[in-house]
Amino acid sequence: MIEVDSRGRRCPLPIIDLARRLPTVAVGEVVRVLADDPAAANDIPAWCRMKAQEYLGSPAPDVYEVRRLR
Repeated sequence: MIEVDSRGRRCPLPIIDLARRLPTVAVGEVVRVLADDPAAANDIPAWCRMKAQEYLGSPAPDVYEVRRLR
């Protein structure tokens, strides 16, 4: 699992960090985003829907997991 630390960064920077990192991981791999911006709870799932990636959920506060599908 790849981890992207976006704590302390405000919208839209956590999404930009995720978008930059996702192409570097293999299809099927999971990226864990650490983001304490409250907007991330809505922004990350919405970005996944728009970009056809799988949002796996938030297993802990300020943690979001995304599986690369393509």
